[in-house]
Amino acid sequence: MRFYWVSAAGPLSMMFLAVGCQAATVPSAPAAVSTTVTPSPVAVSSLYTVLDEFGQPQFQVDGRKLFRDRPLPPHRISTAPMKLLQVLRSTRQYFQDFSATDPITQREGILAMKGVTLPQVLETLDFMIATLTVDISRKRPIRLQDPAFINQHFRVIQWLPHNPRNPNQTEELRLTNYAVFTHRGSRSRTQTYNAALYALPPHVPDQPEDLFYKQLTKQQVLAGIFEPGGSLYGRVKPLAYLTRRGLEDALMQGTILVQFTDGTEEFFNVDRHNDIPFAKGLDPYEQRRYWYFRQVAAIKGYGSTIENKINIEPEVTFAGDVWNIGLGRVVVVEDTQGGRPKLRLGVIADTGGAFMPNLYQLDFLAGIFPDRASYQAAARRIPHYVRAYILIKK
Repeated sequence: MRFYWVSAAGPLSMMFLAVGCQAATVPSAPAAVSTTVTPSPVAVSSLYTVLDEFGQPQFQVDGRKLFRDRPLPPHRISTAPMKLLQVLRSTRQYFQDFSATDPITQREGILAMKGVTLPQVLETLDFMIATLTVDISRKRPIRLQDPAFINQHFRVIQWLPHNPRNPNQTEELRLTNYAVFTHRGSRSRTQTYNAALYALPPHVPDQPEDLFYKQLTKQQVLAGIFEPGGSLYGRVKPLAYLTRRGLEDALMQGTILVQFTDGTEEFFNVDRHNDIPFAKGLDPYEQRRYWYFRQVAAIKGYGSTIENKINIEPEVTFAGDVWNIGLGRVVVVEDTQGGRPKLRLGVIADTGGAFMPNLYQLDFLAGIFPDRASYQAAARRIPHYVRAYILIKK
């Protein structure tokens, strides 16, 4: 099984539309809702230019062929309401606080080809937050788990995957999964724990002399360049020393919970990397990209800096292509294995090296696990391929 790590996005040197905000209202009882959708003025051409994490064009695709309106099947939707509410709130707060400084929040992406606008995305988040808040506080059935409620109040858009390297694709998206692992570690280098998580100095200015970390591969870091006797000793701060396996899990998953030999434990999350692209298909141990970490208080998802990352929760978070599909898009995945559809609701609040770009895959945050055996047992219950639907408030 392939694991993917999560990351923060870099700035894109492009011009984007401004974000609008709308207040959400929640009906106390089902009401007739118009299904008329006004096309976005940007959806003039059907050709969409797919961008990578640096804002560089990669290929073009007919965006209208990747999505079609289709109602959800009549099966109860699985989700964790309190966790979903927390992730929705954290994601919506990110839009509110950082829309002026993070261009990712202002991208309509490929869904603009189907008339989806940024105000509609924000209204979707607001409506879901309001609906969940009412249902949870009143201890009544969660309406967002009812497909009839979803079909009445949301435009349901099926996402048809597009992989330019695989022309014979089906209607099902690839669904991978990732996790936060717990690993033993030491605050000092030992024979067992000899692979470090390092932190860069805070607020490193983009001056040539301060970009030393972008000139080093993972292999150079592991060779001890920051350790006593190394040529860059003292330039970074060691946060934790792990086994090589623990380090690779941290790099691939993006977050790690370290249980130190002194009895304490801390979360660490990726901060900045050396600007070497993730090489798809290359063994993780051979990857040249290296991430520097920061201590954090919770599991973190997408964010333009380590300080503003979205707090995410297992069971309701998807990592995906925030550059082209979009941050904060609410997704239902349908597992058709076993002959009976199973629906799961979550939100794209994370991203990673596998999604730069990627129009055919989502990555599901499965949980926090003490070891690979427990993780793999949980992962076996998660399907490899699903139908995917994006929900937009009518």
